[in-house]
Amino acid sequence: MKVLIVDDEPLARDRLKRMLSGIGECRVVGEACNGEQALSMAEELSPDLVFMDVRMPGMDGLAAAQYLAHLEPPPAVIFCTAYDDYAVEAFSSQAIGYLLKPVKQVDLEHAVSRTKRINKAQLTELQESPIFHTDGRSHIATKNRRGIDLVSIADIRLFQADHKYVTAFHSEGEALLDEALKDLETEFDGRFVRVHRNALVSIPHIEGLERNVDGQFFVRLQGLDIRPQVSRRHVSPLRKLLEQI
Repeated sequence: MKVLIVDDEPLARDRLKRMLSGIGECRVVGEACNGEQALSMAEELSPDLVFMDVRMPGMDGLAAAQYLAHLEPPPAVIFCTAYDDYAVEAFSSQAIGYLLKPVKQVDLEHAVSRTKRINKAQLTELQESPIFHTDGRSHIATKNRRGIDLVSIADIRLFQADHKYVTAFHSEGEALLDEALKDLETEFDGRFVRVHRNALVSIPHIEGLERNVDGQFFVRLQGLDIRPQVSRRHVSPLRKLLEQI
């Protein structure tokens, strides 16, 4: 099993490498010190398993894992972190699991044992299973003052474009994306619907349509005060959609 270790601390990488040397089926093929380097090395080395630190300069481990999930086939990912509050985020990122630092040998062996049961070939097959299959990303990576955050697609109510940027409105606030609205529409077709040239709304969060005194239509979305306008050409298709859900 080819293993890639990603951690910004050299001592942590060395320690994990020594511990893995005692597990016969593991062969460390590379070490990376940040998320960007991890992506480059993963594409070059095609590891079966990636041990990923969470907090690193630049692209953090959570964001890197999201991009790794798009590789064909994707490697298994196990987060190694000193912060146990990342556990829920780790599993929501479809990682195999997480190890709390300082990593213990018995926990490491258990994690590798679990990975043997969910290897690259199995992950490829599971992508076609209704249980594991999702349309598009499950999360988006967004930059903020702290670095990079992940926002669940299921929590986003509205994508709204303004010039070259798109704002994602979700239950916890807003996130600025450097992505094209058209690309998001294609990726999340069936989960979001276009209501205006500058707006996509989450279908599961639509509560209804409102009409003002000027005859303009607006979408009412669950948990969001903003009412995006519906352009005239999208009113009829949206009404038909709402009749089906």
